[in-house]
Amino acid sequence: MDNCEIILAGFGGQGILFTGKILSFAAMLKGKKLSWLPSYGPEMRGGTANCHVIIDDKPIGSPIVTKPNLLVVMNKPSLDKFEDAVAEGGIIFVDKSLIDREVKRKDIKAIYINATEHADNIGNKNLANMVMLGALIKTTDIFSIEEIEETMKKSLPASKQSLVQENMIAVKEGYNLV
Repeated sequence: MDNCEIILAGFGGQGILFTGKILSFAAMLKGKKLSWLPSYGPEMRGGTANCHVIIDDKPIGSPIVTKPNLLVVMNKPSLDKFEDAVAEGGIIFVDKSLIDREVKRKDIKAIYINATEHADNIGNKNLANMVMLGALIKTTDIFSIEEIEETMKKSLPASKQSLVQENMIAVKEGYNLV
């Protein structure tokens, strides 16, 4: 996928902004143009947090994504809020563990992943965002597993390097689910 306009959304604390940072850093390492626009505020206390990521070969005019071709939603309020914004032919990745409804639109592709359940099964339900990341990179082929692992190693501070292996187990789990 050449031009990706992505919205990642969920509750504050689900790792939405971190997932966006990993995608953005991977794009930077690959020499792509990128934009990462996080949403802060009351979302950090359990509301709907979201992050806009644009990855392209051409310069990016605005960091705001209005018609994403990729949407990752990790809670029902996020699906309700962003489903209609997705561009025709786009893809919505749904954490089926936490969202009890189907995508209503028929002009997009929906991929349902029990991300929170799978993350819990591998020992840490807080890694559901990494399960979703694995599904996204497999479906879009935007980055390889190796590129994501390299990104984590280069972007995480020395004090957090021990988390790379755990995160990568979750990414590989999501990758193998689609």
